[in-house]
Amino acid sequence: MKSTERLIFHIDVNSAFLSWESARRVSQGLPDLREIPSCVGGDPKKRTGIVVAKSIPAKKYGIQTGEPVAMALRKCPNLVIVPSDFELYDKCSRAFKAICASFAPVMESFSIDEVFLDMTGTSLIYPDPVAAAHELKDKIHRELGFTVNVGISTNKLLAKMASDFQKPDRVHTLFPDEIPEKMWPLPIRNLLFLGKASEQKLLNQGIRTIGDLARERASNVQYWLGEKTGHQLWQYARGIDDSPVKAVPDEAKGFSVETTFNDDITSIEQVFPILLEQCDVLATRMRRKDKKCNCISVTFRTLDFRNRSHQTKLENATDLTDEIYINATRLFKEFWKGQPLRLIGVALTGLTDGTYEQMSLFEDTENKERHRKLDAAMDEIRMKFGNDKITRASIMNSNARIGRKAKAQMKNEKMEEP
Repeated sequence: MKSTERLIFHIDVNSAFLSWESARRVSQGLPDLREIPSCVGGDPKKRTGIVVAKSIPAKKYGIQTGEPVAMALRKCPNLVIVPSDFELYDKCSRAFKAICASFAPVMESFSIDEVFLDMTGTSLIYPDPVAAAHELKDKIHRELGFTVNVGISTNKLLAKMASDFQKPDRVHTLFPDEIPEKMWPLPIRNLLFLGKASEQKLLNQGIRTIGDLARERASNVQYWLGEKTGHQLWQYARGIDDSPVKAVPDEAKGFSVETTFNDDITSIEQVFPILLEQCDVLATRMRRKDKKCNCISVTFRTLDFRNRSHQTKLENATDLTDEIYINATRLFKEFWKGQPLRLIGVALTGLTDGTYEQMSLFEDTENKERHRKLDAAMDEIRMKFGNDKITRASIMNSNARIGRKAKAQMKNEKMEEP
């Protein structure tokens, strides 16, 4: 590695939710969940219960993240299932990131259990990057009781690719001169940020490995995948990435959530509580950022796997749950033709500063203020006691009737950290 090159670490907690629960149990003298078939998941008696994280022994039974807990139990009747504990996860995440931040001038939180460290210029303190990574990894294990993987390279892409190599509790390098040996032989699906649709298009063209993509003409890849996506993925296959490590994240361009269902959604009575829940979640997130939205869009996926999206622009920006919900339901009713659905989503974009509001002479200001106070009260309870401590009755009743997978996603340009 040249002294003028950047030095980037990517640190990823191994099976974070399960590891954090295991560390707590070990500290209490209980069996280590990482050493037995176990998982973090929902209630197996409910169709909504899915596997969120699994141990390595559970993986040997063929148990997969995202599958129903009931199915996992059929594969392994002795599977130990523990519920999610987001208060614990937040505490462990903060402790993990505090140790990581102590090693580098700049740290970027990539998710609840991942960070990037810009170690450029630290050679006097850490003359051996691999030794420094082992020191960091071992400090986290020693003080917090769980393991991490550390990837080392000259950019974020390669560092993250490296940390995904053999797990757990490992340090891996992927410097530019190691790309042909370590990265190019990997299946094309292993390339970071490559989606399933793009993977299939590349496979159709005979592109099987990352090396195949790197050696292909850029113009061909752009023709197959589109100009922007094709060029970016071609660069990634060649290890090219100049994105900086950012201590302060970019401002959110929007908020969105999608929910996929086990059973077909066929009636408007099923749809409305789902939309209300999604609007409630998004509006809460938006208010925490002190933003309002000018545009609302609704997405749904039919059984032919086609997504359809429709949006509306608002005359005045809003952050009120009820206003967002009313517009979302109007959009849905206008465009849904009664086809069975497997996915429903809502997105809020066109964000503006939440302190500014243009009032209309025809608005029911008294009713609006009542809704604003209700939102504020719910926000305060959620901030103090957690998001799951209060919900609307219509949402709670609908959740008992509808099977859904835990695939809700909060997005800015990337996943937003809880």
